[in-house]
Amino acid sequence: MMDWFQPKRPQTLLGLSFDGLRVEAVVARRSNGSAELVRSGDGMFTSDPRTADPEVVGRELRGLLDAAGIRERRCAVALQEDLALTLQTVVPELSEEDLQSLLQLEAENGFPYPAESLASATSRFQVAGGPAYATQLAVQVDTIARLEAILRAARLVPVSFTFGITALQIPSSTKAGGVIALWIGDRKVSLLISSGAGVVTLRTLEPGLSVDEASIRSAADHLVRELRVTLGQLPEIVRDSLKTLRIFGKLPGADLLASALALRAAGLGLKLERVSQFASNELGVKFPSTAPVTPAVAVVVRQLADQTAKLEFLPPRVSAWQQFSGKRSSGKLVLAGKLAAAVLGIVAFTFLWQQIQLTRLNSNWARMAPKVRELDYFQQQTKRFRPWFDESIRSLSILRRLTEALPENGDVTAKTVELRETGTVICTGTAIDKTSLLKALDRLRAMSEVVDVQVDQVLGKAAIQFTFNFQWGGNPNKR
Repeated sequence: MMDWFQPKRPQTLLGLSFDGLRVEAVVARRSNGSAELVRSGDGMFTSDPRTADPEVVGRELRGLLDAAGIRERRCAVALQEDLALTLQTVVPELSEEDLQSLLQLEAENGFPYPAESLASATSRFQVAGGPAYATQLAVQVDTIARLEAILRAARLVPVSFTFGITALQIPSSTKAGGVIALWIGDRKVSLLISSGAGVVTLRTLEPGLSVDEASIRSAADHLVRELRVTLGQLPEIVRDSLKTLRIFGKLPGADLLASALALRAAGLGLKLERVSQFASNELGVKFPSTAPVTPAVAVVVRQLADQTAKLEFLPPRVSAWQQFSGKRSSGKLVLAGKLAAAVLGIVAFTFLWQQIQLTRLNSNWARMAPKVRELDYFQQQTKRFRPWFDESIRSLSILRRLTEALPENGDVTAKTVELRETGTVICTGTAIDKTSLLKALDRLRAMSEVVDVQVDQVLGKAAIQFTFNFQWGGNPNKR
């Protein structure tokens, strides 16, 4: 299952290495199981990066990178080996927790600085037939902080701090016996001894290099003396496991020094190898054999291939909240945090419950809405047409009273009845004689609802045509 919260391995990375005032920068890119160099450049600082203002050194580094056309911000840095402090301990059979406690105690007693002022890493090794060892390597935290400040001023983001020679010759790649590796730098020589898939020791030598023949012979003699001293300090079983002397370096003096050391190495029982190019897949991925063999190249390509010696000195990333909580942590703060979390939980639950209720009510309304809209429509239509209808049923009441006033035998017959809004009723019709008409009018006048009965017209003698009117003004329900 993919872990989405793990940072992805970069595909393009900048490698940096410092050698006194000299700096080397290379940009490598990985794709499809292989890597290639994209850009490279080197230069010289005008002041010592270890003592000058980090802001000034950082701006100068940024200028060197810009001049080389390098824009990549993430970088892997090869530390200078003379920054390393080493301590070797025989490891008894202990649980991992007890072993860490033992190594911490050994570091407190063996290193010349307090443990909290050191960034450390541990490499374990065991030679066949011998005990297990642990080599602790440490760098002062102030040194790491200064380097981070320089990179920050150069607008760079470090992803790895490790020693360059441990990238050139990683202990885990040692298969046939132990190896002594020498990196021939500008003014110093870095020495790495690895055996049993771990680092035995790491130190820096200063043989006084030069390109003239006498200086090379003197430097070779100095290196051999230092090698004898170093080997003499190792356990015999570890010393006997060392079979190969590998020499790295791209300066002209490196080739001359390798030639001068050939016979001397044989006297120490070592087979000398001059490493002028990387072997196939030596760095964990396919890589051009024409690439320069330098710490900057080795560090950046191994980082892209995720093949390192696990000797990492990059400080862990600490968030602002972790810093605050670490400084302010107390019982009251913890209690306040719990109370705040409880209040937030209650508020969140309240909003959740409210949302549930709103969802339920919205669902009910969605079912009711069509009927409600229909009822609203009917109410609006009723209000619109209500003035056109008489709720007292006045028209029917007038016709009923008029029907009651006329005789049932048909002597008087109404032909038309006109009802006006003013309450005036006009009736036309026929009667067989005046007597029947007058009786009908008398019955009409006797009704409480009828007011002011007036005869408008009477025509004829045998068959009378009449028109009369009256005012409707009484209570239609009253007899």
